[in-house]
Amino acid sequence: MAKELFTRLLAGAAVLWAAASLAFIVLQLLPSDPVQVIYGADSTVTPEMRDRIRADFGLDQPLWQQYAGFVSRTVTGDLGTSYQQRRTVVSIITSELGSTITLASLAVLLAFSLAVLATLATAGRDNWLRRVISSLELVSVSTPAFWIGLLLLTFFSFQWPIFPVVGDQGWKSLVLPVATLGIALFGTLSQVMRNEMDQALEQPFALTARTRGLSLWAVRWRHALRHALIPALTIAAETFGALLAGAIITEQVFGRPGLGRITLQAVRNQDIPVVLGVVLFSAFVFVTINIIVDLLYRVVDPRLRARA
Repeated sequence: MAKELFTRLLAGAAVLWAAASLAFIVLQLLPSDPVQVIYGADSTVTPEMRDRIRADFGLDQPLWQQYAGFVSRTVTGDLGTSYQQRRTVVSIITSELGSTITLASLAVLLAFSLAVLATLATAGRDNWLRRVISSLELVSVSTPAFWIGLLLLTFFSFQWPIFPVVGDQGWKSLVLPVATLGIALFGTLSQVMRNEMDQALEQPFALTARTRGLSLWAVRWRHALRHALIPALTIAAETFGALLAGAIITEQVFGRPGLGRITLQAVRNQDIPVVLGVVLFSAFVFVTINIIVDLLYRVVDPRLRARA
């Protein structure tokens, strides 16, 4: 177990290094002058001031030295300073992180709960309820999240002013964004979980459990659900990481603060340190979540613990 965890940590470190290196190279290829980004079209900036600015940010160094300095600072947790906001990138990310974590966590929880209920209610059956839920899943999978958000806004904010249109105004302002992302994710999770549970219910252990007197509901809940949770955990984890990396469209539709907003602003303003910081944070989130999910597999499926 410890050896496997150490191997995954090394692989995670390699992923972070690759993500940082690729982002650094791509951003260096952009046809923009960082000094121009910092001061805009200010004509009062003299050549001497430009040289001093480039020296302060290390932009006068050869590219390989800039890369080496970037990697060494990143290892110590220093992601640099924003060209536009003149704040550290770490403070910018942490100031917006809470809003995005709340949104992503509640959305994944909603989607996962709906998928579990739909799976338990329809797996192993072929009735009208399964057909209705399958149709809803198809709509969920094929409809873009921003369309779902616009429809929810139209009905529950404009036509019936139940929830606020934009902003971060308490729990009510979370309902529609969470529902938007949760509904968009529900279809995929539910389809995968039901397919896995259908296969599990055809296995010999399910027949054995039924012959011992367990009801079909008990077999689903106590035994088959474990099989369905393995792929669902993977999808939910990857989706959670993607949402943290930038639920840009949803946050823009609902005018919410978060990592999506600062990412979009950084790209528009060519604020390279912030873009690099968000890329690194996104990679870190994906690596961390994948390691956690790998550990959760052993909790959900006892066979994996036996193999270890």
